[in-house]
Amino acid sequence: MFKSWRVTTLLLLLAVTAADATAGQRFGRRGRGGSMYWNDGDDYTIYNVPYDGRFTFVRLSFTPGAGGDAWWGRRGRGQLWWDHDWPTAERNLMQLVRELTSIYPYLDGSQILGADDPELHKYPVAYVSEPGYWTVNEAEAEGLRNYLLKGGFLIFDDFSGPYEFLNLQQCMAQVLPNVRIVPLDVSHPVFHSFFSLDTLNFTHPYEGVESEFWGIHEDNDPEKRLMAIINYNNDIGELWEFSATGWFPVPLTNDAYKLGINYIVYAMTH
Repeated sequence: MFKSWRVTTLLLLLAVTAADATAGQRFGRRGRGGSMYWNDGDDYTIYNVPYDGRFTFVRLSFTPGAGGDAWWGRRGRGQLWWDHDWPTAERNLMQLVRELTSIYPYLDGSQILGADDPELHKYPVAYVSEPGYWTVNEAEAEGLRNYLLKGGFLIFDDFSGPYEFLNLQQCMAQVLPNVRIVPLDVSHPVFHSFFSLDTLNFTHPYEGVESEFWGIHEDNDPEKRLMAIINYNNDIGELWEFSATGWFPVPLTNDAYKLGINYIVYAMTH
């Protein structure tokens, strides 16, 4: 369903409209992460919006580790990592969720929460950017474990390479000690929850490597609920953020939106 040219055109038009409103923010960022609001020592949570029952995009914050830099002998670059593409990516995505689905999301803001924050349980979906640099302490692992087992859904995005994938695996083993991370193919229901995808033939928007999709299921049973989707060798958040700039091909940005909307609809219906 929803394969017609009308939907593709609507995705493009809405992406341009949503991104135009925040285009100026991109040039205030430091490096690849953050936004015009960012500065050393800034507390992102001051931009959090109050809970009012509407679907709200949640981004998990974390204390960044060395990640892939440690494996390759590089020094850290002084970034937060989890803030990449904030806040434009989520604002653009929420605009499309509002226009294309029956979900009524909060359009003018989002939430940034730690994995051990009790507020996280108010929100069904959370996004983790750059899990190659992710770290979890004991309290965060417990908080995220409870969140997932009570019905929460995680989206991991914006990372590539075997060492960054290994870091994600190690962190998830702290969260779910018996976790099995399994590859997903296009037949999985998450890829048909709103848009019905025919292929998972994606590549990383910068690196050109072939993307892979991995998942974590409840009780490690592929027949049960998917609790986490892992966009490996991919960066759909970057495509949401820059969808109006012409930096990336239109089909690529449209497909990134389709993935994001599918993930949210799946999480809200399972």
